Amino acid sequence: MTRDLTIVTGGAGFIGSNLVGELGRRDRLVVVIDDFADGNKSDNLRHPNIHKRVPWTDAFDWLDQHAERVSEVFHLGAISSTTASNIKLLLDKNVHFSIAMWEWCGRHGTPLLYASSAATYGDGSQGFSDALTLHELKALEPLNAYGRSKHLIDLRILRAAASGSPQPPIWYGVKFFNVYGPHEQHKGDMRSVALKLYEKVQAGGTIDLFRSYRPDFADGMQLRDFIHVGDSVDVMLWLMARRPDSGIYNIGTGRAESFLQIAQAIITETRAATEVRFIEMPEAIRERYQYFTQADLKKLTAAGYNGRFRTVAEGVADYVRALAAGAT
Repeated sequence: MTRDLTIVTGGAGFIGSNLVGELGRRDRLVVVIDDFADGNKSDNLRHPNIHKRVPWTDAFDWLDQHAERVSEVFHLGAISSTTASNIKLLLDKNVHFSIAMWEWCGRHGTPLLYASSAATYGDGSQGFSDALTLHELKALEPLNAYGRSKHLIDLRILRAAASGSPQPPIWYGVKFFNVYGPHEQHKGDMRSVALKLYEKVQAGGTIDLFRSYRPDFADGMQLRDFIHVGDSVDVMLWLMARRPDSGIYNIGTGRAESFLQIAQAIITETRAATEVRFIEMPEAIRERYQYFTQADLKKLTAAGYNGRFRTVAEGVADYVRALAAGAT
């Protein structure tokens, strides 16, 4: 039987639904595995290439019954809130489910790409290299429970890969940096800064950015590697199509740009007569706040990837135009 189905877990979510849409443009049938209880994600499920929707609790029963049709798995489903505190739920959805998917793909000879996160790098004091050995990876200290759950997956998978136990024929763990773009409306407080600022401007408000509490960073000049979701999708599809060596790969632009640059891009594209204010950062997050992230892309470029990444000015402008046209 033809392996004609691509599995996307988390396909009703932000990055997943963008991936499903691009797979449709490439004439690929997709099975979406997700938690469909959240009605706010229904707009993300309107892609005509969705072959079936499978609740995450039924995932492995369905996969076992249709294994001969599955060509590849993009495992993006997870609790993605950086403030999540339910450890049991994080372990169930982020860790145990991911390890079970790794083992299933190993048994059935199915290529796997799974979502890790730049949150695993913690405060960045040990850099942002995706070429770390297992020993070096152990030294990373994520700043929150979400980051620790993703770090635990990386460690377990690297140990499994090194042990010689059954594993997918090719696999990639992708560490997403700060992704923004269409289909994130359902994410609540985890919406990107770009979307939050756009919504403030559209409501006639001012743009509020956190003050800096470090002398080496001016207010609004905290730096992150912001990447448009479309560029993230391009990297994932390239990896699965070109099949470089298995391992962990960063997905970012390789540039660190400021929150103030996002604000200026929003103001420029909307032509809003508004101002930027600097407000106090909540004390609860001051000690765990990342002032700088920047993906090290040497491993990805050495593997042959030469796609162009949008700057904040370009990507935010594209996003604002999509929002103005009615994108969710």
